Amino acid sequence: MTLAHWGKILWEHWGIEAELTRLDGEYDLNFLAKGLDGQGYVLKAMRPGCEEWLVDMQVKAFEHIARQLPDLPCPRVIVSISGASLLKLADGEGRDRLVWLLNQLPGRCYAKAEPKTDALIHEIGQVLGNAARALADFHHQGLERDFKWNLMQAGWITDQLFCITDPARRAILQDVAAEFSHLEPVLAKLRKQAIHNDANDYNIMVAGELGAARRVSGLIDLGDMCVAPRVCDLAIAAAYIVLDHPAPEAALASIVAGYHAAYPLTAAEVDLVWPLLQMRLAVSVVNSTLMAANNPDDPYVTISQAPAWRFLESNGLNSGLVKARLRAACGLPVVEGADRVMAWLDQERGGFAPLMGADLVDAPMGSLSVEHSTWPQNPFHMPLEEAARVGEEFEDEGRIWLGYYAEPRLIYTDTAFRRGPWKASNRRTVHLAVDAFAPAGTAMFAPLRGEVIAAENRSRHLDYGGVIILRHETPDGDSFYTLYGHLDPEFLNRLKPGDTVERGEEFCRLGDPSQNGGWAPHVHFQLALTTEGIETDWPGVGDPDEMYLWQALCPNPAALLNLPAEKVLYQPTRKDDVLAGRRAYFGGNLSLTYSNPVMLVRGWKHHLFDEWGRPYLDAYNNVPHVGHAHPRIQAVAADQLKRVNSNTRYLHPAQTAFAEKVLSKLPDHFEVCFFVNSGTEANELALRLARAHTGKKGMVTPDHGYHGNTTGAISLSAYKFNKPKGIGKVDWVELVEVADDYRGSYRRDDPDRAQKYAALVDAAILKLQDAGHGVAGFIAETFPSVGGQIIPPKGYLSAVYRKIRAAGGICIADEVQTGLGRLGECYFGFEHQGALPDIVVMGKPIGNGHPLGVLVTTKEIAESFDNGIEFFSTFGGSTLSCRIGKEVLDIVDDESLQENARSQGKRLIEGLKMLEQKYTCVGDVRGMGLFLGLELINPDGSQATEICSYVKNRMRDHRILIGSEGPKDNILKIRPPLTIDTDGTDMIVKTLDRILREVEAS
Repeated sequence: MTLAHWGKILWEHWGIEAELTRLDGEYDLNFLAKGLDGQGYVLKAMRPGCEEWLVDMQVKAFEHIARQLPDLPCPRVIVSISGASLLKLADGEGRDRLVWLLNQLPGRCYAKAEPKTDALIHEIGQVLGNAARALADFHHQGLERDFKWNLMQAGWITDQLFCITDPARRAILQDVAAEFSHLEPVLAKLRKQAIHNDANDYNIMVAGELGAARRVSGLIDLGDMCVAPRVCDLAIAAAYIVLDHPAPEAALASIVAGYHAAYPLTAAEVDLVWPLLQMRLAVSVVNSTLMAANNPDDPYVTISQAPAWRFLESNGLNSGLVKARLRAACGLPVVEGADRVMAWLDQERGGFAPLMGADLVDAPMGSLSVEHSTWPQNPFHMPLEEAARVGEEFEDEGRIWLGYYAEPRLIYTDTAFRRGPWKASNRRTVHLAVDAFAPAGTAMFAPLRGEVIAAENRSRHLDYGGVIILRHETPDGDSFYTLYGHLDPEFLNRLKPGDTVERGEEFCRLGDPSQNGGWAPHVHFQLALTTEGIETDWPGVGDPDEMYLWQALCPNPAALLNLPAEKVLYQPTRKDDVLAGRRAYFGGNLSLTYSNPVMLVRGWKHHLFDEWGRPYLDAYNNVPHVGHAHPRIQAVAADQLKRVNSNTRYLHPAQTAFAEKVLSKLPDHFEVCFFVNSGTEANELALRLARAHTGKKGMVTPDHGYHGNTTGAISLSAYKFNKPKGIGKVDWVELVEVADDYRGSYRRDDPDRAQKYAALVDAAILKLQDAGHGVAGFIAETFPSVGGQIIPPKGYLSAVYRKIRAAGGICIADEVQTGLGRLGECYFGFEHQGALPDIVVMGKPIGNGHPLGVLVTTKEIAESFDNGIEFFSTFGGSTLSCRIGKEVLDIVDDESLQENARSQGKRLIEGLKMLEQKYTCVGDVRGMGLFLGLELINPDGSQATEICSYVKNRMRDHRILIGSEGPKDNILKIRPPLTIDTDGTDMIVKTLDRILREVEAS
């Protein structure tokens, strides 16, 4: 059956001249036709004997959708020259086929599209909802058919479950089928309409490349249409959305919320989504098992079952909680009567018995939030002695104070609060109750009559200790629940489930830390509108990205405390307000990282936390060299600020102690230290020293380097001055090519590349001499960082230094990025090169975030600078700075951080090298220790700037902060604090693997 035959048919009957390509099709012939004008079409020739009503139904349905909702991304039927939408034509063998033509939609099928974001899934729900809305008044006699894929008729699998030979699997399907049977009468009462009935992941088209937002570009294939309740359509699509999704609950909520936004659902319909979803999967695996029995040689039949079985066997989702989640996602009451309960509580506000036996209207509030509190010091571990003191700053001689509802906190440190395998995985941080802090033994009184449904002692570390749950009823018979945690478990002698507690009755007391889970004495007072799915094990803390569920399920209990809701509701600083202020008060060239900036308010070691307590792995910031918020640095800074913070015009032992520590890390010929405020100031000073010592002005420096933001430092920084609106190169600076043996003039297959790169300095020296500037010196980032995390070939720097010294200049090693143990094998980068500089510059990391820079040089050069004019840096060498700087160096030694940089860097490089072998977009992996670069390339080997931007932003989406550098900004820069551990390095590799897979999929 030649393409020429069908091309002729396309021309004769539609007047379209096109090039045809065969597409996949199980029974029918499908051709992609590319017209000469660039337009795309899909020509469909149905199998001989195909029933005309089936094709006619599809054609008319597509035409109906086009009339009802012309902007909906569905294929358009192209009518023939004769005006007919469907023709009966002979194929090349003379057999009649039904033939029709559709326009081609852009994109690829959802199954092959990445990433599958919540926003994209929400849009899929909207498109499906709009399609169902458009089809609501579509009628065709073919819709009423006996069809195994119609969920209304799915009960047929019950008699076929014998084909599932695995007893455990058969039991799963029996449970699913039994629940479906129970729901069939409910389903039968729902309004029926025409539905798509097969919006699987191959029938949804997605467009958008890399950085562009993915969008739904098509809903195709109406071959399985039937009449059924619209919720069946949604459940079928959802069944495919959740398969192998890393967060199936979130994906399910997104598609249902999207559908609801387009075609609002009732609560009863929402409740059916989950059981119908499972029934669709049950139908799929039973059908494929039966097919496999008839086609034992076809491996695809059983392979296709695997995702469905993975979900059915391991989803672990509670049906009651799923229903509540989906209702909340749609803005519906999470349980029947929830809205009535909330209205009644609001009506009764002020009339409940006081929980603490006293009016709380004037009780002060105390914030334990991420932003306003430093509890705990280590957000990944809180010892009992610290937990027992939480909130002590608000203590006022036993006066009751309250903790906020919906407040994000870092005090929930147990791994049980994590939502994934990593320290930087999502975690539950948002408090779902109101706390009332008071002395241990304070009596508690029931706000209203309730039945005890739980009375327990949960004595595990940082659990509730004594906890009571009461069930209450409104006058209309609607139930709701209250929880009281961190109690003295003495009530176990008096209360048991089924007992009644009367309004105003004293029923428990606050426990002390030995009784209440280890906490400072307080009650955790929580309201829940249902216990279905949480039973008696209520989460007292929720994921900040799931507050749509948890604030609906466990709303603000202020009414029961006779308080206005706003008194106890935490109001976070809004990131949008901060961003607006940033734009209003700062210059536009003060950049923000990431397309969606992150607001960070806490840090610990190599992790950072945003205003909602979301953790991020910091794989970018080299400034906190020994980790964020190091307790030793906190202690040193606090101690010195209690004493004095003076400058170098006065003697202080901290100055010489710091100098001795710095010099102990360097070769013996370094004898003199200059303390300044930053690496920029140190490099500016290095320029002055070079000129004072040599009497010359000219400087040689590698291209695309960066040495600071002062006038002199900018003149040495091609990374800045060569920008489109930069100042350009000054005449006393000469640039040489960066010794990049991956992309530069001399590559790794050249054994003489180090000497060849060094030889490029000769021409630069000659130019400076010919211009009358002479050579004052050579300055370079020992390993170029902004140039792309370059490791020059060994021998390069020592060869350059020989040439510079022969020309009368001095050699400056800018070790801001590479010094102090970051490289693992070497304390400084120049050691790796076998070079001996005349000046070494250290910056940012030596202060761990405190503004500090250090220049170290020889006595001879220092004496040349000592010309009778005082050198003074007001804050450089302050007693505070000196103590902090020395403490940083001591910590590197005491905590073996240089060795950690070596071992973790080795592990990280090994993982990145595996990715280099796996993905064609990874051109090079390079670096030492925790100074690493990963160069991303396009298929033609060119610098992949767009890919790099995509990967960097997607890493941020996955809670990893990473940078990018290089002349084309195509090199991922990995420079975490030296504290990074195996959890962090493995997270980087595994997450990068996932995101590079997205890149290659697109």
